[in-house]
Amino acid sequence: MLKTVKLFKPSKVKLAYLLIACGLILAIIAIVLSIHHNRTEPKPPPGALTSKSAPTSVKPTRQATVSYSVPALNPKYIAIPAIGISNTDVLKLGLLSNGAINVPDNIYQTGWYDGSSLPGHSGAMFIYGHVSSWTADGIFYNLKKLVPGDIMTITTGNNTVYTYRVIKSAVYPYTSVPMNTVLAPVSDSTPGLNLMTCTGTVIKGTSEFNERLVVYTSLVKS
Repeated sequence: MLKTVKLFKPSKVKLAYLLIACGLILAIIAIVLSIHHNRTEPKPPPGALTSKSAPTSVKPTRQATVSYSVPALNPKYIAIPAIGISNTDVLKLGLLSNGAINVPDNIYQTGWYDGSSLPGHSGAMFIYGHVSSWTADGIFYNLKKLVPGDIMTITTGNNTVYTYRVIKSAVYPYTSVPMNTVLAPVSDSTPGLNLMTCTGTVIKGTSEFNERLVVYTSLVKS
């Protein structure tokens, strides 16, 4: 004679507790995953402009520079005769996910931070250029040689040329660059152009320089 096997049936109360427990576990897992997904990279020091990859040391061809184009009001070329810089590409730079300003991917090109002013507009443009790579001098290697009174020009996408005069230079520890000052004009009444590059010495065990050089300029009114 076969015996009837009785299956275990949890009570409604136990079943309710089980569902609640499962719900809590799933909620905890969802919170942990959300925190992990939204975790941001540590914000770097103000002067530690960073790149997703090491910049190249291959010079752009003459043809590439001549055919380079940008929107009408954006800076296209920078020229600084006093240190031998003729019309050089000005790339558009944005922010990385960690909040740092991106840098040019070529040591022979400069970059304009698109959160700063446009050429000739109130406020100040901010342009960054590399000082060097491990093997070659960068576009701003001689930026340290500029003195008050030196002239530079910015050519825009519609070929308007703006002239700026050096007012002063300053060197800051890379951990405490006053970006509010760097992104502001020397004079509130005159549009500015401020240039920055690395300087000082390489921090041991890294490829990071320990100081930043900033050259402050003001628009020459025609």
